[in-house]
Amino acid sequence: MSLIIIFTIIVILFLFTGIRIIFEYKRGIKFRFGKYVKTLKPGFRWIIPFVETLQIVDIRVITFNIQSQEVMTKDNVPSKIDGVVFFKIIDPEKAVLEVEEYSFAIAQLSQAALRDVCGKVELDTILSKREEIGKNIREAVDKETEPWGIKVLDVKIKDIQLPENMRRIMANQAEAERTRRARIILAQAEEQAADKLLEAGKKMDQSPSAMKLRLYQTLANIASEKNSTIVFPFPEEILPRKDKNS
Repeated sequence: MSLIIIFTIIVILFLFTGIRIIFEYKRGIKFRFGKYVKTLKPGFRWIIPFVETLQIVDIRVITFNIQSQEVMTKDNVPSKIDGVVFFKIIDPEKAVLEVEEYSFAIAQLSQAALRDVCGKVELDTILSKREEIGKNIREAVDKETEPWGIKVLDVKIKDIQLPENMRRIMANQAEAERTRRARIILAQAEEQAADKLLEAGKKMDQSPSAMKLRLYQTLANIASEKNSTIVFPFPEEILPRKDKNS
């Protein structure tokens, strides 16, 4: 009787040992004596203990950072550039069988592609066209990872660190550009003001009454200061008058 109980316990333990639960966002790569058998879908699964093994693969979008890379741009500017990669496993079987550690492999490919792509363009292009640079890196990495059943979805340039002297030069350049724009705006404003003054002067020349009204307005403004003394250098009669016959 005791042997039956012991045997029953062993069988139960054997059955429980082979139970596996695969989540919806994962897939199971099943091996029997080290040989690939099939890919298991999500749900309750059972494998033969000590005979079969299961390697779980996450098929969600995976993100990792590209370590900061020393890059010499096309115009010989040293810089440190880092980024982030988004990829997804399309074929779990290939991702396990075709490459030893796909995350490490993609990281190495991304670093090499970043240095290669950024080294072929000038610094201004990297600063102003980050999306385009990221797209070129993504295409280069995705081409290499396609045989592994992995799809690189996107690559983003995160940070670009420049030498201190280059940052000072760029700051001075930006300041000079702001000064240039301010001078242009001021010159345009002065030109517009001069045009308006010229237009007003022509109208006053055509209407002596308007000139008198302007004179009286100016006198009123001066008179608002109680300690002011107004002295006319010429009599009002010499102001131009409209010809009655005209």
